[in-house]
Amino acid sequence: MTTNTSKATVYIASDHRGVGLKLYLYEMLMADGYTVVNLGTDDLTTPVDFPDIAAILAEKMQDNPDSRGILICGTGAGMEIAANRYRHLRASRVERPEQARDDRFHDDINVLALAADDIDIEIAFLCAQTFLESPFDKCEKRIRRIEKIS
Repeated sequence: MTTNTSKATVYIASDHRGVGLKLYLYEMLMADGYTVVNLGTDDLTTPVDFPDIAAILAEKMQDNPDSRGILICGTGAGMEIAANRYRHLRASRVERPEQARDDRFHDDINVLALAADDIDIEIAFLCAQTFLESPFDKCEKRIRRIEKIS
């Protein structure tokens, strides 16, 4: 396995409810050639608050603006809400690969939020792949909109 250095660094993190899905995605993305940094948690038994996990990811992405993030909790909603508190993050809770593509293209999301309780792991991997491979449409109107929320 060789790492494709042209691909963005991917930070991945979860609360205790998302550990299984996170570890699966970590392995699959590494095998796909991504540089993936596991920010925790890896403990299924000790509850962790999702805002604390999102804060760790936000700090790492602040230092690496070209990176992408994947956050996982039971519903995905908590991580999405927590991530969007940070001006440099644009998170979306995604359930389908087409949604990941469109959210990247239209809104330049840089954080994918997934619901461990509700998504099939293979669909989650397809969502992650699509999120990481899809471009942002850098037309004037989309850039203007992103600047307004950043």
